[in-house]
Amino acid sequence: MGAFVFRFAALFLISFLANVWQVQALGALYLLYIAISHIVKHIKGTDHNEKETKKSGSGFWMTVLKVEIADIAFAIDSMLAAVALAITLPKTGWGQIGGIDTGQFAVMFLGGLVGLIIIRFAATQFVKLLKNYPSLETAAFLIVGWVGVKLVVYTLAHESLGVIPHEFPESTTWKLIFWGVMILIIIWGWLISVKQKKKNAI
Repeated sequence: MGAFVFRFAALFLISFLANVWQVQALGALYLLYIAISHIVKHIKGTDHNEKETKKSGSGFWMTVLKVEIADIAFAIDSMLAAVALAITLPKTGWGQIGGIDTGQFAVMFLGGLVGLIIIRFAATQFVKLLKNYPSLETAAFLIVGWVGVKLVVYTLAHESLGVIPHEFPESTTWKLIFWGVMILIIIWGWLISVKQKKKNAI
């Protein structure tokens, strides 16, 4: 319930703040942080499974609190990723919702909705998929980091900063680079996961 309320309350708030470069910068840093921290932990082999301790006596309400916090954290991740993708899409000219184009808002809404559906209804299947293909998790965090890079580019091109040309995020060159790298990450993650599964089956 916490993620549902937080997700859709944040959606309307973000629609007013999405074009503020400071908000874009914070979102980019957050996405890069969670991606890099996961990859570093993976490289060092300090996954949470190695750190499990005897906490079975935490109590029911503490467990509920932890679940809600995890839900909200997942909501923040998916909403920021949706915003990073939405604000760089072409405007539809269908008016505005809050401070953002209606079409871009729809992408943000769908991103939040998909995240909610995954965590509520497909979590078990998703966990099984990651268990069978563990490298997909690393690929997913690489995608999160790459989306963070996209938000960095958009921030640097903001008219208030002008570090790079304002038109660059909308250019064909950048779009080809972004989606090309995205596809390569997905292909790499799948191929490595399949290879690892075959190796473990031997």
